[in-house]
Amino acid sequence: MLLQIPTTIFSLASKTPPINPLCNLLTKTLETQPSTFEQTYRNACNLLVSLTQSRSLIKGQKLHAQIIKSRLDIVPLLSNQLINFYSKCQLPHDSRKIFDDNPRQSPTSWSSIISTFAQNELPQFSLEFFRRMLEYGVRPDDHIFPSAAKSCAILSRLDVGQSVHCLAVKTGYGVDLFVGSSLVDMYAKCGGIIWARQMFDEMPDKNVVSWTGMINGYAQLGDNEESLRLFKQALVEHLDVNDFTFTSVIRVCATLTLLELGRQIHGLCLKTSFDSSSFVGSSLISLYSKCGVVEGAYMVFDELPVKNLGAWNSMMMACAQHSQVQKAFELLSEMERSGIRPNFISFLCVLLGCSHAGMVEKGQFYFNMMKKRGIEPGTQNYACLVDLLSRAGKLKEALSVIEEMSMEPTESVWGALLTGSRIHGDTEMAAFAADKVFNLGTVSPGMHVQLSNAYASAGKWLEAAEARKMLRDRGTKKETGLSWMEEGGRSHTFAAGDRSHVRSADIYQKLEELGEEMEKAGYVPDTSFVFKEVDSEEKKQTIGYHSERLAIAFGLITLPPGRPIRIMKNLRVCGDCHTAIKFMSKCTGRTIIVRDNNRFHTFKDGVCSCGNYW
Repeated sequence: MLLQIPTTIFSLASKTPPINPLCNLLTKTLETQPSTFEQTYRNACNLLVSLTQSRSLIKGQKLHAQIIKSRLDIVPLLSNQLINFYSKCQLPHDSRKIFDDNPRQSPTSWSSIISTFAQNELPQFSLEFFRRMLEYGVRPDDHIFPSAAKSCAILSRLDVGQSVHCLAVKTGYGVDLFVGSSLVDMYAKCGGIIWARQMFDEMPDKNVVSWTGMINGYAQLGDNEESLRLFKQALVEHLDVNDFTFTSVIRVCATLTLLELGRQIHGLCLKTSFDSSSFVGSSLISLYSKCGVVEGAYMVFDELPVKNLGAWNSMMMACAQHSQVQKAFELLSEMERSGIRPNFISFLCVLLGCSHAGMVEKGQFYFNMMKKRGIEPGTQNYACLVDLLSRAGKLKEALSVIEEMSMEPTESVWGALLTGSRIHGDTEMAAFAADKVFNLGTVSPGMHVQLSNAYASAGKWLEAAEARKMLRDRGTKKETGLSWMEEGGRSHTFAAGDRSHVRSADIYQKLEELGEEMEKAGYVPDTSFVFKEVDSEEKKQTIGYHSERLAIAFGLITLPPGRPIRIMKNLRVCGDCHTAIKFMSKCTGRTIIVRDNNRFHTFKDGVCSCGNYW
């Protein structure tokens, strides 16, 4: 059912005073000065354009009322501009009412309404009106095709997008720069990167939309190297990139934790004044946070002239991951005071911080606050609450939350319960949670590994072996534990016991020297974290060469004294390595920052920022 234009608009025509002398002119022209009709409607058009640019809704509604009263709404140009005005004010259904009431719908009218729905995240309506336009025999143009392509991209409807592409070719618009660029972007966002690249390579001219579409498309598919290569090529060809281009490539740097390259791109953003963009700012906050430089994230956030919801959420997520949960609470309150309404991601950031800090009551408080605000919790919010309760040992409460969910629990929800059960040695609850996950169908290898480790930590080796066998029977493999760090302009990656690095001999020698110092300082290896039935000596050897230790040793022999060592890891750091790294930081005087798959750990003077709760 369509939303109607508020009746207040029509009542304004008789009750409200004109908003300025121009509107006063509109109300008198037809009766007193018929010859100036054209000038009057031109003045109305100019004023409406101005109000559209400033998004002045109330003044625009008053002007709309005067236009109706003066019978100027029959002028097609004014009708189209009113559609555009309400579109820019994010009232697309009001735009539709104006379109439906227009007795003469020109190609421009169709273009305006199709664009309105595409720009206001209503792609299904955009494509429906595109279909209706074709039925009316109206020929699409270089303004309509991009809107249709954008709608296909939002819906990830590659099949419909291909039909739009075919129609563009048949009508001669396939070679149009703007149409072609929108189709490249559509194919890339729908996962059709091969078709996108084919179109891109065949385009005689390319603009920022086509370049950004390809760069972002490769980034979404995880082909980060090609994404960065295209960005470099765009700069070489002196393309004027925009904030969306920068956002895409900064996200690639964040994913690969390429801090130095990210800093260079940040400098380029400053040089081109794109650092003031909220979208670029949000990406830079995420970059510095994921690379372990939370102070850099604060700097970017504080310097943003306009902070959108994404910027606030990015900063709160950075605080949650870096054990600064109190700051996350403050940011949430500050954001609301600034007039920005939090969404489920905002509360997810706060809940994540509570989970990392073990703040059960605070977490429950914010979860209930979210529901009171009318924000429906998503599966991620539920998974975070279950994780919070499970890690605190409140396994029965966590199970009650799952049972009361308004949606079907996902793997992440049951996985949170499984993790907590393993930490607290409740193998029965762990097995129960694992069964629930396996009943969902396809299961990630991590679930099998977690269940196996839960049994192994309880000394149930037969059950642990069976869980591993289930993993092998399904034809999947456990994810290899990797750690990496950036040095010399490239990323150096290590696996447990790895000796393939060019400086492997120096790395192992450094570990031996450091091990002696650590033992003198009181470090005793905890072999309970080796989930294999092997003798104690082999366990010590296994745990002593975990990937993060190799990466830290490499940092110690390559980075100058005093510089923090930043290590990234794809799996959770084990308990013994966590203890060992505390001793490493104490013995070397270095600050060691480790990001595992869950959070950041900052080790300094033998103490970790997580407070041994992670």
